[in-house]
Amino acid sequence: MNKKTLKIDKLPTIRRLPTYLQILRGLSLQGVEFVSSAYLAEQMQIEAILVRKDLELTGISGTPRIGFGIADLISSIEAFLGWEDTLDACIVGVGQLGHALLGYKDLTQYGFRVVAAFDTDPAKISTSVHGVTIFCVSRLTELLKRFTIQLAIVCVPAEEAQQVANLLVESGIEAIWNFTPVNLSVPESVTMQKEDLASGLAVLSVKLTRNSAVEHSV
Repeated sequence: MNKKTLKIDKLPTIRRLPTYLQILRGLSLQGVEFVSSAYLAEQMQIEAILVRKDLELTGISGTPRIGFGIADLISSIEAFLGWEDTLDACIVGVGQLGHALLGYKDLTQYGFRVVAAFDTDPAKISTSVHGVTIFCVSRLTELLKRFTIQLAIVCVPAEEAQQVANLLVESGIEAIWNFTPVNLSVPESVTMQKEDLASGLAVLSVKLTRNSAVEHSV
């Protein structure tokens, strides 16, 4: 599979895999050992054939009339997503969003452990949020190496975003999870994922407007 195919054709599947994991982990806690594609399709509100195609991407196949072994399926999805081992991460920018992410304990289920946070506000430096110490950004390069941090979650104001990205790249960061509205410029060697909250809000707004229009036309 080439990089373009994985990026474009398989992206919807990749976005669905964490939801499969959530369902499967719930079933596992209940002591359930097998699950059918029909059950997963019902929970996901998609067609069963799409479920089978999604799971085939992870390299696992079900058994007719039995279904998928839940333990094996969880392992296969985690391996495909690279969530078997936990990556150390940091948050740069401890405003409202950064603060909220520090409190999001489920990140560890998705293969990330936040071990440090950085900010420029003197009132925040040397304090801790949910057990994570906040350091001055001036120590970023030093501490990224000490903690062997591979991922940086960027939550700074837009006007500071590119400067922070440049510093992260110079410090040897491997991946950036960008929560700013800025399209950051980084080398191809740095993995980048942008979360555009405005785009999500725009889609929600359009759906709400259309649903309201349909209701009023009935």
